[in-house]
Amino acid sequence: MIQIIASDMDGTFLNDQMTISKVNAEAVKRAQAQGVKFIVSTGRARNEIYPLLQDAGISCPLISINGAVVYDEEGKILSTAALSDQTAQQLIHRLKRAGLYFEVVASNGVYSDNKAQRIANFAELLTRVTPDTPFKLAVTLASARMELMNIKYIDNYYDLVDDPHVQIYKIVAFSQEGKKILDPLRTELEKNPILKITASSDSNIEINHVNAQKGMALQAYADRLNVPMDNVMAIGDNNNDLSMLEVAGISYAMENGSPEVKRVAKRLAKTNVENGVGLAILDVLAEK
Repeated sequence: MIQIIASDMDGTFLNDQMTISKVNAEAVKRAQAQGVKFIVSTGRARNEIYPLLQDAGISCPLISINGAVVYDEEGKILSTAALSDQTAQQLIHRLKRAGLYFEVVASNGVYSDNKAQRIANFAELLTRVTPDTPFKLAVTLASARMELMNIKYIDNYYDLVDDPHVQIYKIVAFSQEGKKILDPLRTELEKNPILKITASSDSNIEINHVNAQKGMALQAYADRLNVPMDNVMAIGDNNNDLSMLEVAGISYAMENGSPEVKRVAKRLAKTNVENGVGLAILDVLAEK
């Protein structure tokens, strides 16, 4: 019997407009009405995701920043896994030396040092999840979305590391050349045992503390509720979802998901623009 449902956001729970469809929202609410716990599991920070959940009328716990911070339904922090200041400094130096644009997810917000690049990257995400969207339109949509997602801009990332009141949870590096540029860097960084390197698209790598993984956070959440993993469903589309798909008893890959995700997941859901999450939830509820 299903007791917990965990869903990724980008490319999964969000549609081509980067919003939660009515079908998806209603399926979640039906599950919650039947006593099933729904939890979002995303690489994004809470202040980027919370407005989208509010717009859909959904209240739920949140695994954010790939598991670096976990919140209960009221927004109280349950656990954290931050990068050390020394590690964050080393990563910032390495990425700058590589000439890559990157963003820093900290305890007080998401930071960028280049607004134009931030918008371009978000536009690339929109065109990835919806290939028919013209890039110019994607830029317009991305510009509007930037205001909703409360991105902060800073001249020097080192100032964040030096602030004793701020913790660094994740660094995301981008390259439009994709794996050609990012794979060698990923291989290098993976040699550090205190880091966990994942990705939410072919054009980025996400750098977290090794204890910040969606699967570990989902396992801890289920343990807190005394729910066996056989009764947990997880659904995602990209490599930062692999750890939670591996631990969940019922795992779904989105049809628009990566080949790796499809190999790991036990089931296949329709695409994010076809309400894949909502339909998968309804299918599982019908099995009760």
